This record gives sequence, structure tokens and C-alpha cells, in this order.
Amino acid sequence: MPEQLKTLFAAVVFLCASSTAPGQPQDQNRGSYLHDRTPWGDPNIQGVWDRRTITPLERPERLADKAFLSAAEIRDYERASAAREDGRPLDSARSGISVHDPRDLDYGTRVLPTGQTALIVDPPSGRIPPLTESASTRVIAQRQARAGRGPADDWTDRSLNERCISWGMPGSMLPQAYNNNIQVLQTPDHVAIYVEMVHDVRIIPLDRRPPLPERVRQWHGDARGRWEGDTLVVETTNFSAKSSFRRSTARLHLEERFTRSADDMLQYEFTVTDPDTWEQPWTVSFPMLRGTQPLYEFACHEGNYGLLNILKVARNLERMASQ
Repeated sequence: MPEQLKTLFAAVVFLCASSTAPGQPQDQNRGSYLHDRTPWGDPNIQGVWDRRTITPLERPERLADKAFLSAAEIRDYERASAAREDGRPLDSARSGISVHDPRDLDYGTRVLPTGQTALIVDPPSGRIPPLTESASTRVIAQRQARAGRGPADDWTDRSLNERCISWGMPGSMLPQAYNNNIQVLQTPDHVAIYVEMVHDVRIIPLDRRPPLPERVRQWHGDARGRWEGDTLVVETTNFSAKSSFRRSTARLHLEERFTRSADDMLQYEFTVTDPDTWEQPWTVSFPMLRGTQPLYEFACHEGNYGLLNILKVARNLERMASQ
């Protein structure tokens, strides 16, 4: 994490940790998260955590030289975001009509407590690094291979999330349009992370077992966790090439870091590395707040009329064109 962000985040954490309810002794709750441990002594990161935010993944071009917003700019940003009639954040990359009623979307209403202008904190530009030459060549070849083929010729043409298989990693950990809760459960040998979006459950061993053979590939890769001080570090490899994250390949290496930074805050950070896709690794960092809502079942297949309708419409359009 860049030093400027570390300094600002430390100030936010201090303010959050030092706040007390009226009538309480000033230091009664200060830093209690530092002493919150599981019965077996690991830092306690259990509970429901809410990642809603209107801060975009990438820094908007109009804020290219601005890593952080001032207090006044935060107020203006949140007001402008709330004024959008489609329910999306101010700098949402999407602008087309949504299949969702704006009232069903739940991005939240606030920027990150740090005031950072993007979830990406490295590179300093706050932008995803350029594709490598080989990745650009690969993308062109994929487009050429699909030349003359429609986007819905077959159900396999649609994305994994549309098919209710998975939101993928680390995509499922990024703030979404809804279902923004995660729940963390701990045992001495494992950490389980239940992601509300598409009901993904990740079970991460902490027992230093050897990694899976390279030939074994999985939707979420092969994760191994360890504690570094008060931080849970999770490294994941062995991704399936079909679970591509923003054009990544099976060589994707993911490192995640979970750190309690206040009584009601869990700092989450991940770094993705894929020399076959990006010119350099890139890092996302943002705090999640203690959740106050229950997790809901994401019954994706049971209500997945969207995929069926996409295929039906594609067939109807083909019949109309042939008449």
C-alpha cells in the first residue's frame, strides 16, 4: 500500500477506534480489536462484513492527478452520485439501461472512509496496468475466432456469473451492485469466507498442507492461508483458464490480506500478478465495515430467467433476419 494511503488510513482508523458512546470512559473501547482473539489465539476477523461503496475500481480520468478527495469533494461526490436516476454510482463504468429497478441496486451511498478516488492503490495512477503484447495478441485472436458468431449462439457464450456458476476470484470480493456482504468463519485449521453474491463459499486451509498438483485447476484456484502477525494472508494459484479475471490466464497469482483495523472495520487488500496478461502486478485496497444485515440466499439458478430470455431473443432475432 502506498505510504500516502497508509498515513491517511491510519488517521481514519485512529478516529474510528477512539470514538466512544456518550457516557463511556474515553479509553474503554479504544483498540479493543487489537485484543480480540479466537479461543485458540488467532486474530478474530469473524463476522459479517459490508463492502458497499460508490468509490470506483479505477480512478476516473477527470481525477487523474488526484489520489484522495477532500471533505468538501466527498460531500459533492456523494450528492452527485445520489442524483443519478439509474441507481448507479457517479463514476460507474456502466451507463446503459439496467435490467434491475434502480431501487433494487445497493451500491451504498458513501465513498471509502479514506477518501481515495479508486479501489486500486497500486500502480499510483489508480488504473489497471496495460495488457502485455502477448495478451493483446490473445484478445485479437479470440475476437477473430468469434467472427461471425453471435454473443448468444450458445449458453456457453455467456459469462460464468450469468450462468450462476461463480462471480470468480477476486472479482467476487469487489464491491457489487447488490449482495455486498461476506461472512468470515474461523477454526484453528481453516478460514471459511461466504460471499453473498452467487453464494460462493471459499474454504482456506491454514495447516501448511502442500499445494495441489499444477494440473489440478479450479474455479477459485487453490488457496493457502497463513497468519503474518495480525494479518491473514491468502495466496491462491491453480486457477482454471475458464475463470479468467479481466482477461487473466491460468498463471494468475492472487495474494489477499485481511487485517482488523478498527472494532468495526476489516481492511481488505489483494494483489494480482499475471505476466501473461498485465505489464505489472496491481493492488486493490479498501476497508469493509461491520455488517448489520443478515446474509440472504442468492438463489441464482432458481430465478435465472435472464439467461433463458437472452437465448430465446437471440433465436427470435435469427428467425426474423432469415425471413
